Amino acid sequence: MFRRLLPCVLIALLMSAAACSNQRNAPADGPQDPGDFDLEEPDPDDPEDGQPDGDPDDKPPQEEPDPPRDPVEWEASIVATDLAAPWDLTVTPDDRVFLTERDSGRVGEYVDGRTRRLRQFPVANAGEGGLLGIAHSPRFAQDNLLYVYYTTEEDNRIVRFNPDNRAEPELIFEGIPQSRIHNGGRIDFGPDGMLYVGTGDAARPDLAQDPDSLAGKILRMTPDGEIPDDNPTAGSFVYSMGHRNVQGLAWDSQGRLFATEFGPNENDEVNRIIPGQNYGWPEVTGQSNQEAFTDPIFVQQPPDASWSGLTASVQGAIPQWDDNLLIASLRGQRVWRLVLNEEGTEVVESEALFVNEWGRLRAAVQAADGSIWVLSNNRDGRGTPREGDDQIYRLGPQ
Repeated sequence: MFRRLLPCVLIALLMSAAACSNQRNAPADGPQDPGDFDLEEPDPDDPEDGQPDGDPDDKPPQEEPDPPRDPVEWEASIVATDLAAPWDLTVTPDDRVFLTERDSGRVGEYVDGRTRRLRQFPVANAGEGGLLGIAHSPRFAQDNLLYVYYTTEEDNRIVRFNPDNRAEPELIFEGIPQSRIHNGGRIDFGPDGMLYVGTGDAARPDLAQDPDSLAGKILRMTPDGEIPDDNPTAGSFVYSMGHRNVQGLAWDSQGRLFATEFGPNENDEVNRIIPGQNYGWPEVTGQSNQEAFTDPIFVQQPPDASWSGLTASVQGAIPQWDDNLLIASLRGQRVWRLVLNEEGTEVVESEALFVNEWGRLRAAVQAADGSIWVLSNNRDGRGTPREGDDQIYRLGPQ
């Protein structure tokens, strides 16, 4: 069972506001599989130069904030079945659905009830390696480009290609340390049009604290794989450091970046990512309250979490979830929904959805229509496949 939030409805034209809520408890957690592999305000603007501050009473009219949208009843439905151990998916603005299969190295497009194979990459798929993250270009309508992150025998790398022709993929970035575990792999484009890349420590925790290493970091680059001029450190791709194994990236409506990562058999973290900050691994994990490191905003233990893909509902199809974080969990076998405070610095409410109903969950994305799509991951040798696995579930209005 899960709770449904009914947000306050703002009554305009100088009427007073009335609030109401109606909640139902989430289901209790069930037993976990011990052999699971994944343990895993801006300052006010200054007046223009040379211009007086002016009469404090002579202020421009303030725009009225948009009123809260009415809540809706929502439901879960199945979009796709019988997928082969998928790791990530992306839904383009014109509703094309592309997936990666970690072990096979194949990129597919889900069309009319079946997966059409598009490309196959020569992946090193031992352990947690293989074909991992996928993202569509922010200019997909113009350039028709997909980006994928995958593991080779030498490194983790990113290439881009046009899914509608057979031209060779273009290498965008290489040299990210690889290992049997902790390869990271999530990629996504931010609101600024830059490509963000979550990496792991490649089983060498010291690399996460090495500013010259690409491991244990969130990287930021242009769509062509170059260093943006406004990165925190000039000449460096590193956007944040001190990460163990980044698994999810998402931005809220204010452009604030959040990330999920596996802890070391404890303290799976949700972090708000601030450019140039150090998140502590391996010196600390979870809440450390040490000045040198930035603490997570939410921590759970692996039996309930081991979370992977992350999305934020931005002007989504379920209005009462606006700016909530939705997280797919592996060992936890649930979707976490997190409500943040206005500053995005604290989780003020959390809810566990579909506990033990869908098995291991690897990815969560917001589709073009604002619905939330969740990808199961039970056929990779670590889960218990159910009829129809693996599947894509859709959370949207009834």
